[in-house]
Amino acid sequence: MTTSPSGYDLTPPTDGQRAALEADLSPEEKRVLLAHGTEAPFCGVLLGEKRPGVFCCRQCGLPLFRAGTKFESGTGWPSFTEPVDDTHVRAVEDRSHGMVRVETRCARCDSHQGHVFPDGPPPTGLRYCINSVALTFVEEGRPLPDPLGRGDGTA
Repeated sequence: MTTSPSGYDLTPPTDGQRAALEADLSPEEKRVLLAHGTEAPFCGVLLGEKRPGVFCCRQCGLPLFRAGTKFESGTGWPSFTEPVDDTHVRAVEDRSHGMVRVETRCARCDSHQGHVFPDGPPPTGLRYCINSVALTFVEEGRPLPDPLGRGDGTA
């Protein structure tokens, strides 16, 4: 088992678990999470979410971003300055669309989340630009999603 510094199990899902997780996704979620798509700007249900809590990977439930790091970027996608834990988000070079960007993926299930750009506000100067459909919001004090049965805790 691989555990993050914040105590979450980062062990990838087994083939059987992955099949079950993917079967639970909507067509739009599959397009974004599995096929590295992007939802249209200003349409995501989490764009205006302002309650205290945590944003978790829609596919495997790993906590990715805290609500306190979310900011209004004006781009049309939820934006965050930093992940819950640097080991929860994996950076991958993306050369699609004729440019070089840094794609962000869930470190546990490898699902596409969005991209990170160096034009964010202090303190990090980063803007994690994430698809709403790639996330599940959990209000503070509520149990985190646990589709892999790992019992990782509450928001």
